[in-house]
Amino acid sequence: MSEDTLFSKIVRGEIPAGIVHQDDLVTAFRDIAPQAPTHILVVPNRVIPTADDVTPDDEAVVGRMVRVAGELARAEGIAQDGYRLIMNCRDHGGQEVYHLHLH
Repeated sequence: MSEDTLFSKIVRGEIPAGIVHQDDLVTAFRDIAPQAPTHILVVPNRVIPTADDVTPDDEAVVGRMVRVAGELARAEGIAQDGYRLIMNCRDHGGQEVYHLHLH
């Protein structure tokens, strides 16, 4: 699998994005075509193509994605009322970019 996904280019800083969080495992940025008033994507810095490709070695990364999503929801002021996390898998599941991500 190529490391050249749209999201990996954002992680590497090759494509500008509204990055709201970046650490050694994950990067979070605002969606360029938001489907909600607050629409942030959280991606692993390393390409994992789909949810079906997650291995036991990826558990820390996936856990960090969820934890960062919660931190951002609190920072955005939406956590108390509630929010939705979505992870699509492959074409039938609505995945458009084959780089694991939470909406």
